Amino acid sequence: MFRKMRRFNQQISDSECLDILKNTKRGVLSLIGDDGYPYGLPIDHWYCEKDGKIYFHGAKEGHKIDSIIRCDKASYCVYDEGYRKEGDWALNIKSVIIFGRVSLVKDEEKAREICISLVKKFTDDEEYLEKELKSAFSRVQCLEFEPEHMTGKLVNES
Repeated sequence: MFRKMRRFNQQISDSECLDILKNTKRGVLSLIGDDGYPYGLPIDHWYCEKDGKIYFHGAKEGHKIDSIIRCDKASYCVYDEGYRKEGDWALNIKSVIIFGRVSLVKDEEKAREICISLVKKFTDDEEYLEKELKSAFSRVQCLEFEPEHMTGKLVNES
């Protein structure tokens, strides 16, 4: 059902893909938007090692939510900061593309876990975390992305 990578000699391992997913803070979630147009949005994520799913959060309504309700198929792309070999101008970047299905999280305890985990990717400030949970949690919609296919590759920009 999913295509094999054309440039397979650049493919990275699944464990490298998961490392990138765990260590990056954001990527681009692509959905099927209004009138069938692609809708890609930059978004923060949390990869849960326990269940192998990727979680997001955002507003309870809007283009993203409408798109997910119409069609749950999505792709998510992340990439690392890259590196340069000594004396070389070209950047070497590892990217990961995941295809899967996205759904709204309806369980409040799961949503709380997702929000806490997302905040902890950015800060260990407990006071900030508690303030955000108290003031904004009721307005948050969490999303669950269940991967069906994942590939990653190393690309040299030269």
